[in-house]
Amino acid sequence: MREIGSSDFKKEVLESDLPVLIDFWADWCGPCKMLAPVIEKVAENFEGRVRFFKINVDENTQVASDYGIMSIPALILFKDGAPIAQSVGIQPKEALINFVESNI
Repeated sequence: MREIGSSDFKKEVLESDLPVLIDFWADWCGPCKMLAPVIEKVAENFEGRVRFFKINVDENTQVASDYGIMSIPALILFKDGAPIAQSVGIQPKEALINFVESNI
């Protein structure tokens, strides 16, 4: 899962022809570090169908603010350039797969 920032957010997320799941996280966030390997495994299930990226909220405060990120880890699923679903907190792999599958 590649990390992106505000400079490539528009191209990678808003203009993507595939749905995109963004993991909003920070270095100091323990739950974020626990969720990261789960997201990596889930990404394998959706290869070629959904793109997965990470955004560090401390380094990209404007993007986090634009999407109302108040707690992390936070996941937002984008489709056709618009946020269509959001989840906050740690989830098991199966719940995350269901979250993505039911919204794409």
